[in-house]
Amino acid sequence: MNNNYYAVIMAGGVGSRFWPVSTAQFPKQFHDMLGTGETLIQKTFGRLSKIIPHENILILTNEIYNDLVLEQLPQVKQEQVVLEPAMRNTAPCILYASLKIKKKNPNAVMVVAPSDHWIEHEAAFINNLKLSFDCAEKENVLMTLGIQPTFPNTGYGYIEYNKADNKEIKKVSQFREKPDYETAKTFLSSGNFLWNAGIFIWSVKSIDTAFKNFQPVMYSLFESGYDTYNAEGEKEFIDENYVKSENISIDYAVMENADNVYVLPATFDWNDLGTWGSLHDKLEKDENNNAVVNAKVLIEDASNNIIRTDKDKTVVVEGLDNFIIVDRSDVLLIYPKDKEQDIKKFVGIIPKM
Repeated sequence: MNNNYYAVIMAGGVGSRFWPVSTAQFPKQFHDMLGTGETLIQKTFGRLSKIIPHENILILTNEIYNDLVLEQLPQVKQEQVVLEPAMRNTAPCILYASLKIKKKNPNAVMVVAPSDHWIEHEAAFINNLKLSFDCAEKENVLMTLGIQPTFPNTGYGYIEYNKADNKEIKKVSQFREKPDYETAKTFLSSGNFLWNAGIFIWSVKSIDTAFKNFQPVMYSLFESGYDTYNAEGEKEFIDENYVKSENISIDYAVMENADNVYVLPATFDWNDLGTWGSLHDKLEKDENNNAVVNAKVLIEDASNNIIRTDKDKTVVVEGLDNFIIVDRSDVLLIYPKDKEQDIKKFVGIIPKM
């Protein structure tokens, strides 16, 4: 394996739309959402470790998930777990992790990847990642992997590239915000738009330069603690200074400002597993399009449902169409799938009842 290859797995999210399985204390990346025998973060770590040395994979997460990370990824050492003392979106934590990697290996190239995505055809993913690493090693570029859109999704941001560009790796024209349905349809018909999956590849030199240019205040803040990184005093510095950083995403902070952004259209099948409906899409279904995780079911006159319980619980369903049915400890959720975006509103209500 190439010792210059590094990864940062983003594992600090709550996944509120997967409530009641995903909670602030135990979010979705630490669950076996697909019933495969592995949690989402375990799947992500295993996928990346096919090309990146175990010891070069950092897990970026909230302090409260430290023990969960070490429990689920026993091959990871404590120093590989990068802890956020406060939530400040993706730009500050990526800068922090990048500076830690830079101090270890100034020749490093790195991938930043979410911990909770579903990727099929892992060999194609590895090939795409290797091609991106090769480009990032040779050129001053900020790379991202774009997903070929299959329908006019209004829940994703889009990446636009020059339609006349026939190279494998394409220069990004602009990032586009989550569109309305009619705009999303025009994106698909144009043929030069990709879904933004939030997977980034660059050298530490390139991302270092980008932060210096576009986020000088943030860069100065984190660079002032450089001597403490990977050493005694790091935690004290981060605990005191992290909260001072601007709350901003890597897209707004860097990617939308830079003119050296390139995209590789992905050749693997991808899903961000953001909702119960997206999970339903990726599970095996019966003849009536019902998907089941863990449960033993008796289904009559019911279709298009997703049913998830603890292991081997028996569930009887009749007369329901297009519903989410989730049973977990002291919460039972029975909710229309077409209103799944509203599920997160219950996260703050239920504990007060």
